[in-house]
Amino acid sequence: MIDVRKLRLLAALERLGTIAAVADELRISAPGVSMQLAALEKEVGIRLTQRRGRGLVLTAAGVTLAAHGHDILDRLSLAELELEALRAGTVGQYTFTAFPSAARTFVADACRQLFGEAGSALDLRLTTLEPDDALDALASGKADLAVIHSYSNVPRDLPVGIESRSLGAEPVWLAAPIGGRRDAAGTAVDLADFATSPWIAPTADVTCFTMMERACGLAGFRPRIVARSMDFAVQLELVAAGVGVALVPALTVAHLPAGVELLELASPVERSIHLAARAPDFADPGIQNLVRLITDAAAARLPIRPLLA
Repeated sequence: MIDVRKLRLLAALERLGTIAAVADELRISAPGVSMQLAALEKEVGIRLTQRRGRGLVLTAAGVTLAAHGHDILDRLSLAELELEALRAGTVGQYTFTAFPSAARTFVADACRQLFGEAGSALDLRLTTLEPDDALDALASGKADLAVIHSYSNVPRDLPVGIESRSLGAEPVWLAAPIGGRRDAAGTAVDLADFATSPWIAPTADVTCFTMMERACGLAGFRPRIVARSMDFAVQLELVAAGVGVALVPALTVAHLPAGVELLELASPVERSIHLAARAPDFADPGIQNLVRLITDAAAARLPIRPLLA
């Protein structure tokens, strides 16, 4: 194995031309340079330098090995720079997933910040997944970081080895046709007053559906579902069309159709939002950089801040 430190001396001699210049640049003694070059010749088993007058020049073998030395040293310098960037969390490839309303709002905000940062070369692969699928992707190694949610009436257990960080929370509102509320204006509504109303629901395979069922069950009734859609924009348009009422988390409301109002619940339901990753990955500098950006972006969007910063 060729000693890289001795190879550096040979490459420097080819570039600078004299032992004295090499010694001066690398801040070692001239005899030390000569001894190291002699040791390198012994290691490789071929003459690398020869006397010419009072100076020392490279043989053909020395020139060839010095050229490789330049290439190797350049690669080492690049590796050192990339390692430093990895330590700073500004390079690396990560797969990141979020549920749709988070991806559309604060995740997109974080991406604008990230891609606008000078010196950042993080390579992101972005997908949208509902929390159960996102946690499966983390556990299987198909994702590195995920934005997930849980509801105050639907707790979520994390798989073994997965940890989360709170980003905050948002209220869940009742979307109803304007004028359709059963109590005095300006007060929170009791879901029991909408027990006979038709309901627009998410699909039954997601926790948003369980949240709606439990909220209605706590109010003492089973909702009469007349339409199902996982797209909350569709739900709001159906409310505007008079099809029924729906429970919608705040982040899902990108546009409120005419004729629809969002009503506060007398028995509040909140959607808590978290960043999840495999436990050791939270120490990764790139993950830490992404966590910082997403946490800042979420703080500007979520009305309810996490209990612990």
